[in-house]
Parts: sequence; C-alpha cells; structure tokens
Amino acid sequence: MKNASMKNILLRAGALALMGVVTTTVMIQAAPAYARAGDRPPLIITNDPLPAELQDRVYSKPKRTRSIDPSEVSGDSYFNAGDVTVVGRKVDELRNELFNLQGKVSQLAESLSALEKDGQGKSAEYYAAVATISTQLQSGTTPGNPRLVSRLAEARSSLETLASNVASLNDLAMDISGAASMSSFLLESARATYSLSGAVEEDHVRLAQMEDAINNTVVVIDRMLDNVNDDITRTVSYLSTERENLRTMSLAVTTGSLFGKSLSTRPFSNATLAHFGNDTQMVASPAAYAPEGEPVPPQMAGIPGGPRPLVKIRFDRADVSYEQPMYVAVNEALTRYPNARFELVAVHPNSGNTAAVAIESTRARRNAERVLRTLTEMGLSLDRIDLSYSPSAEATTNEVHLYVR
Repeated sequence: MKNASMKNILLRAGALALMGVVTTTVMIQAAPAYARAGDRPPLIITNDPLPAELQDRVYSKPKRTRSIDPSEVSGDSYFNAGDVTVVGRKVDELRNELFNLQGKVSQLAESLSALEKDGQGKSAEYYAAVATISTQLQSGTTPGNPRLVSRLAEARSSLETLASNVASLNDLAMDISGAASMSSFLLESARATYSLSGAVEEDHVRLAQMEDAINNTVVVIDRMLDNVNDDITRTVSYLSTERENLRTMSLAVTTGSLFGKSLSTRPFSNATLAHFGNDTQMVASPAAYAPEGEPVPPQMAGIPGGPRPLVKIRFDRADVSYEQPMYVAVNEALTRYPNARFELVAVHPNSGNTAAVAIESTRARRNAERVLRTLTEMGLSLDRIDLSYSPSAEATTNEVHLYVR
C-alpha cells in the first residue's frame, strides 16, 4: 500500500512537470540500509535549486554578446601607436636614406648655382674687355696699344676661367648622375616594399608619403641634370666661338685696325692653284638660289666652260653689294647640304703684261679675303672653307667665286 502511494505521487509529479505547472527537482538518493541490502534506492522528491556551479554549466547557451561600439573598430582603440613591423622599419630606413640624398642634392644645387654665377661674372668681364677694345679700334688707335693689350689679356683670362668652369661642370654632372641613380634605387625600393607581408595600415600610409617625397626629389635631380648639361653645351660652344673672335681681335690690336692687313694676307699666303678635275664635284647652280621669277644677278653668273659657282662676285667697281645675295645662297646651300664644304677662289685676268697681271692678282686676293671675313661674320666656320686662286682668260676684272663641294 505504501509502495502504491509512492508510485502515484511520482506519476503525478511527472505529469505536472511535463505540463510545465510544477518545476521540481528529482534527486535520487540511495539509503544506506537499502544499498547494503542490495535493493533499489527510493526516489526522493525535493524542491531545492541546483547548485550555482552546476547551473552555469547546464544553462550556458544561448548567451547574449556585448554591443561593439564603432570607435572600437576604427578609433584609437584599434590602432596601437606602439606597433613595430618589418615594413615600418623598412620605411624608417628609406626615410634616413632619402634625408641623406636630399642633403647631397642641396649641396649639388649650391655648387651649380655658384658655378653659374661665376660664369656669368667672367662672361661680363670678358665682354667688357672686348667692348673696350672694339670701341677703341673703331675710334682709331695705335698698333700694339699697351692699354688694349692689357684688356686683351683680361679677356683671355676670363675665357680660361670659363674653360675651367666647364671641367667643374663636368665633374658636377657626374655627381648629379650619381644622385639620380640613388634616387631611382630608392624609388624602386619603396615600390617593392608594398609587397612585403606583415604591414599595418599606417605603414602603407607612410610608404605612400615616402614614395611621393622620393618622386619630388627625382624631379629636382632631373631638372638639375638638364641645367648642368645645358650649361656645358652652351659654354663649350661659346668658348669655341669667342676664342676665334679673340684671335681676330688680337690681330686687330697688333695692327691697330679693326680689319688689319695681317688678317687679309695670312689666309692666302699658302693658297694653291685651283683646279677642277673630273674627281671634283660641284653642287648646285646659282640659278637655283635666285629668287623665283627673277633673273640671276650678274655677280652670280656662271664661268663659261667651267663648273658653275654658287656665287660669283665681280669687283668691277669700288662698292659692290654682295652680302645679301651671298647670304641667301650660302644659307640655302647649307639647308640642302648641312655638311657641305665651300671653296673660295680668287679669280684674276691673265691678259696683259706681267705687272698688270700681278696687280689684278693682288686685288683679287684682297677681295677674296673681304668675302672670307663676311662669311665668318655670317657664322660660317673657317675650317669649312678652302682657299685657292685661279687666273682666267675670260675674266675682264678680278672676281671671287664660291663653290660648294
């Protein structure tokens, strides 16, 4: 009877638990007496709650997580200023190397500026001396005037200083080229660093800033290299021209005349007899260089029976205006044949007695020297002009012919 009552209680409690009406805890405890006797322990119904430790393990899920604030993702809490990475150390190395390079570039810029300023000063001194000499020669002076000789020495000294500046500019160009190579290396290193693993966001920001700084330095170095190369080219060309001018002026100071006799007689002192064999090739006809629709000027007519000259100047009067036609002809010839050479021939008549032939020959040479000076003033280099003379039975007065070879 007792067992039946217990069974009814248990069944009723189980039904209530399933229906959610009663929440009780059933604990099975074994009575020592029954355990010793080998019987099954009775079930004990108790309303005591589970221990807190057991509840934490049994009822652990689902669990509510905390809310994440946006500042925790993109704010200061995400970025740690103390992070040290491999890429960060590489950026620091590039920065130090760039600072060293920029310091060197600054020194090179100062050196270039100093050389340019010195060159400008020496050029001004040279032209001041040349202007003094030219003015005095034009006004009239004595041969070998010591004052002009002193100014001539100053002009030469200025040119020599400019020549030494060219050597310094060449050395500077080599140093700038070395800086350009270093800047290219740094730029390639910065770009290669982007592919390194183990970087944080701040590293790539610094790396982008470093790349831009290197690019700016590259632009400055390239500009310096262009400037120094321009200075070298311009100064070398300037020295070549002014040395020729200074030699002419030195002769003028010696003779006391802006166009002295020494300049007139020296070019033809070793002139040879002109000959036009089959192996000599003359270029162009003077008619090709006459203005379209206009006849060939008389001074540009051809020689009967011989190769036609580019320019033929007949000195049959005191004042022959040949400069403009000759400039047009020579300029057109150089346009068509940039590497052309010219032959300047002093032609004189060979009829009459020996004294008359000698006089005409001398006049022809002097007129040819006058034409030679005009050509050099026009910018034609002397090393592109061959000089010769030729007697002619057809010539009635002394003439000067210019041929293109």
